[in-house]
Amino acid sequence: MPEIKIGERVIGDGHPAYIIAEIGVNHNGFLDLAIKLIDVAVDAGADAVKFQKRDLDKLYAKKYLDNANAGEKTLRYLLPILQQVELSDGDYDEIVEYCQKKNITFMASAFDMQSADFLDRLGVPAYKVASADLTNLPLLDHLAQKMKPLILSTGMSRMEEVEFTVDFLKQRGVEFALLHCNSTYPAAFEDINLRFMDQLRRFDVPVGYSGHERGIAVSTVAAAMGASIIERHITLDRTMDGPDHAASLEPQGFKKMVRDIRQVSMALGTGEEKFFSRGEILNREVLGKSLVAARRVEPGEVVSSSMVMVKGPALGLSPQRYPELLGKRIERVIEEDEPFLDRDLGIQFMLDLEHVLPMDYGFTVRFRDDEEMLTYRPRMLEYHFTDQDLDEHYPGRDHSAGSEQPLQLVVHAPEFWDRTLVDLCALEERQRKASRALMQKSIDLTREMASYFVGKPKVVIHPGAMSLDHPIPNRIALYDNLRRSVQELDFDGVELLLENLPPHPWYFGGQWLTNAFMDAYEIRDFLDSMGLDMCYDTSHSKLYCNWAHVDFYEQARVLLPYTRHLHLSDGAGLDGEGLQIGEGTIDWVHFFRVIGDYSGTMIPEIWRGHQRQGEGFLIALQRLTDAYSKAKQLN
Repeated sequence: MPEIKIGERVIGDGHPAYIIAEIGVNHNGFLDLAIKLIDVAVDAGADAVKFQKRDLDKLYAKKYLDNANAGEKTLRYLLPILQQVELSDGDYDEIVEYCQKKNITFMASAFDMQSADFLDRLGVPAYKVASADLTNLPLLDHLAQKMKPLILSTGMSRMEEVEFTVDFLKQRGVEFALLHCNSTYPAAFEDINLRFMDQLRRFDVPVGYSGHERGIAVSTVAAAMGASIIERHITLDRTMDGPDHAASLEPQGFKKMVRDIRQVSMALGTGEEKFFSRGEILNREVLGKSLVAARRVEPGEVVSSSMVMVKGPALGLSPQRYPELLGKRIERVIEEDEPFLDRDLGIQFMLDLEHVLPMDYGFTVRFRDDEEMLTYRPRMLEYHFTDQDLDEHYPGRDHSAGSEQPLQLVVHAPEFWDRTLVDLCALEERQRKASRALMQKSIDLTREMASYFVGKPKVVIHPGAMSLDHPIPNRIALYDNLRRSVQELDFDGVELLLENLPPHPWYFGGQWLTNAFMDAYEIRDFLDSMGLDMCYDTSHSKLYCNWAHVDFYEQARVLLPYTRHLHLSDGAGLDGEGLQIGEGTIDWVHFFRVIGDYSGTMIPEIWRGHQRQGEGFLIALQRLTDAYSKAKQLN
């Protein structure tokens, strides 16, 4: 797929639209107004701000500069404005520094070679080429020598002119993108011809849209049609004097446009796979149907249609497997309303215990079901606590004495109590303290259990940092609170492991967002500062990487030195977590090549993997073992 890269941002199909806030000359020549417009762009969530840089002495004949009335009507209007609004070189130095401080990319259109050189010295990561200069081959040749990406608007150009310039730039090996554009200010809706973006795609470069129309609808639709770049002018007041204010968006409108484009981008997805979101998984189980026994079925009976009904929840064979079930001889007692299972079709999965991953593998358990998983000879058990479990005592089974494989202990602390989320990062002090207290109870119970296991127990904790519907802007405060919470915990005798988080967690429904502890580099820096290690969840990481458009395997490589426990499951999209191995988008062979000879503890954390005597866990272990073996052969 055609892509270009501006700074660390990849632009092209499958990536979020790159949104440029075109300040242009709407600063009216005042530095303080330029700074205010940058703030508007930052607040809206734009990726870049763009200015216009001209050396008028190089652009216009002296007679017009001395007397604009010597030109045509349009020139008599525009040229005096351009002479008045040009910012000084010192102004640009301050603007670039301010953009760096605000973490937004500074860009500019270079209208002449001298301006291009000036912008190069400022460190622009890419150049914008205005529609009027699409045919300016000397300028394009000069820009090409800078070896930086170009973004070219195609307004006021004929198709053959676009074709000529495309060939010209490709001969020079320049990375560039094309923006569909109508160079009227403002552009009439009937003149925009948005579908022409499809014609530009045949040049095999990223295609976007530079809009001058009123409102935000067209730009949002352009994003829905796959525009990789959206450029719109911004202003503080559309009634201000100047050539572009009337065709610009005011702060509220620009912010709404960015919001809508981001939502459209998320909704478009990749189109490459269909997967279950966490909400669908839950609803599928509750609202879906299974084939169940219409009456008690005895061993030896042959299934007939009168013995089968379809009922919820979806805990057994899918109704689509009804034809397979008819005529099968049943080998067990099935009570009325009990679901038929794969084993009733003669399908029974067994784990090859002699050839399994060379890791200390185990399973997710609760106090009530831990013994039934011992059949599969795990090397550790991970107990998932609820808040109610913390008021109980461990039954006291001694797994270390006389067992074939002494068991290690991992505990996963609760993620909520009642309907309140555990959040060690919470800005609300009462919630933070209550969350910390719950974590301390988890640690205390773990210490009580430790004597029945071998080795130092591990406690996995979710840091929190979630919000409903809207992100939390003060992320530094979240990390500061997490640091305070950890420092206030007494975890002597246990290994405290913080778990990386997904971008859209599933909590009681709603659009939840995670605001910290997702990115590998942020996590690494925090763990280094605290002397801590972590539990690395592959599914959470994959969803974050899909959301942030960063490399999953590189993130895994960064976090591997800190990883003391693995949660292995597949992931897809933005909230398709806990999927069975091979049913998401993780390349497991490549993953095992990245983590090499990791030999610590791990569990296959497959959603509902414990059902049917842990069948989902066993399938995952076998698939992971196969992927690991292939990775070893390739290394």
